[in-house]
Amino acid sequence: MSCLATFKTTSAALMFERTCRSSGIQARIAPVPRKLSSSCGLACEFPCDKRAEVESIANVKKIQVAGYHENIEE
Repeated sequence: MSCLATFKTTSAALMFERTCRSSGIQARIAPVPRKLSSSCGLACEFPCDKRAEVESIANVKKIQVAGYHENIEE
């Protein structure tokens, strides 16, 4: 199952993806589904079983995540 992190800025989304990948977590930039809102329109998809690790990494790196979402269907 995939989770989605949303962001207010494009730079935060790109930094999040890069940081996840450098930590060995599969992540990819994706458009924000219509039922979610985001100022920049970009999100980052990652495995839900890595959510705790992803949140910790984002906090340590001070990456501003607007929200985390599970069970997102396009």
